[in-house]
Amino acid sequence: MASRSSSGYGTFSSDENLAAHATKDTAESSSQQQQQPLLRIDTSVNSATMIKNGRSKVSTEIEASDSLALSEAIELEHSLTVWEALKLYPTAAGWAFFVSIGVIMLAFDPQIVGNMFAIPQFQKDFGYERPNGKFVIPARWQTGLSLGNPLGQVVGALFSAYPMELFGRKWTFFGCVVLTAGLVFIQFFARSLEALLVGELLGGLVLGSFVVIGPTYASEVCPMALRGILTSYTNLCFVTGQLLGNGVTAGTSKLQNHWAYSIPFAIQWFWVLLILPGVFFIPESPWWLMRKDRPEEARKSLRRLASKKVNIDATLAVIAETDRLEQEMEAGSTYLDTIKGINLRRTEIASGVYATQVLSGIYLINYGTYFFQQAGVGDEDAFYLGIGFLAVGWVATVISWFLIGKFGRRRIFNVGLFFCVIIMFVIGILDTIPGRPSGVAWAESSLMLVWNFFYDLSVGPITFVILSECSATRVRSKTIAVATAFQAVLGIAMTVAIPYMINPDEANLQGKLGYYFGGLGALCLVWSYFRVPETKDRSYEELDVLFDRRVPARQFKTYEIEGSSPVQT
Repeated sequence: MASRSSSGYGTFSSDENLAAHATKDTAESSSQQQQQPLLRIDTSVNSATMIKNGRSKVSTEIEASDSLALSEAIELEHSLTVWEALKLYPTAAGWAFFVSIGVIMLAFDPQIVGNMFAIPQFQKDFGYERPNGKFVIPARWQTGLSLGNPLGQVVGALFSAYPMELFGRKWTFFGCVVLTAGLVFIQFFARSLEALLVGELLGGLVLGSFVVIGPTYASEVCPMALRGILTSYTNLCFVTGQLLGNGVTAGTSKLQNHWAYSIPFAIQWFWVLLILPGVFFIPESPWWLMRKDRPEEARKSLRRLASKKVNIDATLAVIAETDRLEQEMEAGSTYLDTIKGINLRRTEIASGVYATQVLSGIYLINYGTYFFQQAGVGDEDAFYLGIGFLAVGWVATVISWFLIGKFGRRRIFNVGLFFCVIIMFVIGILDTIPGRPSGVAWAESSLMLVWNFFYDLSVGPITFVILSECSATRVRSKTIAVATAFQAVLGIAMTVAIPYMINPDEANLQGKLGYYFGGLGALCLVWSYFRVPETKDRSYEELDVLFDRRVPARQFKTYEIEGSSPVQT
């Protein structure tokens, strides 16, 4: 097992300490030249320089210009534990959590709309009466209303990258929050399906931006040791929004007037009131400021994000060096650059893991309560199951934070997806039992809870870690936007299909949906095994080199870059 330096990332805050280390390095340089950390990488080195010796190796040119601060930052970042990183960057973690609150709003909206199809008063006010005396929302309108959010996300996610690059992460976030506050009025006062559809479409345009802003900001303000937790926190926000959506609609479902569905829409203003006072104090991303040639502002932002023990100059040196390396690799910053050269593979991975969320069955969550009803569970029990469904996911996401640091990204993603596929097939098999015994409905519903546990332990949170780490820093916001839009397009297809598959007047598949999502999930598992790399313990600069060398996904964990800190195995 390779060892690392025990000192903390950027903890040398004075010139005297840096000078002391420089003296020590000079004295030992003759005997320890092979242990120098990665400083500058000549990307012209080709595959002929690779050396096979148990692990893959590549020789790189080490250039010592302005190397002290840079070498300290790179070497010491590798040695940080999660707890050490939190002590050095407590403010960065706090602001990353704060900015991700927008994702809660994104998840809350489609969840309450999906649950409204099961609210008796909503069915009565907006649906039609069936021969058995019950009211139901037509499948075409279920599809249309549910399409509003993902359709908006496609456009909103792609558009959000432009203001993020032009105005920065902070002010784009502010603009989206203000627009959301205004658009909620349309949903709140809607008294027809047509008006509600307009509100959902326009709301989705803005809400789609939050899932791009959150992971991008978190990945740019925190050190490597915190990347996994702070980017996967996006999934916890999704689950939190869905859980709150289920809780609110369960609480209002028995009301016999328009407040049964108006209150859930009004709750969205709470998030606006929570965010707006704090948005003016958010430190801007230092990565964005450095790319805009505003180093002094980047230094001030980093000083607000980090404790006094952090060497700001060393951290800025890493940002500048990574940006230089990507420019040297001809990594541009436009949407076209996300599919050019080595970025094509990185965008494929980001889009693929995000698409796996949809294809493995996550869109059933938006119809969770309705699905449980159609599976044969009582109305009240269906709402409570919907809450329990997401509560399990919330706990699983928190547990995943402890697994990410130990097992990495690739293993958790693939193993969790494997169990999700198996559970889906079991649900399908149970639904095909001749005569469909009465206990099958509860068995299927219970298995959906288990499925959600494995999903939110693996595919759910790990997706946001991978798409943040695999994207090049110069096009991170655009890569995440492309992946979000691609996921939303698939979500549109699911939104069209699912109501027809579970509606009693249509296919009425019930638990047989397990075969459908089990099959799609199996295809995703094959793809992820060969394409998803291990990005744990890799700096953004090292990831640039690994992708530039076209290292196979299964070798990312053990591939050594000579001069960098070895990766623990």
